[in-house]
Amino acid sequence: MIIAITKFQLPSPITPDEAKQIFLSTAPTYQGVQGLFRKHYVLWEDRKTVGGIYLWNSRAEAEATYTECWKAFVRDKYGSEPSVTYFDSPVLVDNIAGEIISDE
Repeated sequence: MIIAITKFQLPSPITPDEAKQIFLSTAPTYQGVQGLFRKHYVLWEDRKTVGGIYLWNSRAEAEATYTECWKAFVRDKYGSEPSVTYFDSPVLVDNIAGEIISDE
């Protein structure tokens, strides 16, 4: 499994409620994406930095999403260049499902 963290700057700070509305506007586009297990939208404490923490099946599936088209969407919607950082995640503890999942 792979974790990808995306990050970008907003032109001005927003409230958590404003962030929620923005995030809800794009959330449906991530439903059913091949290889995406979960996405967490995040708002940094500075209230100007936003992004996502994604759990992917593989890096190839993640990279298939973070294309130039995706970067252009972020630039157009939020006015800044996004960054993507990847991490290997060989073990996941899911306390909601009561499972420990590992790469096979």
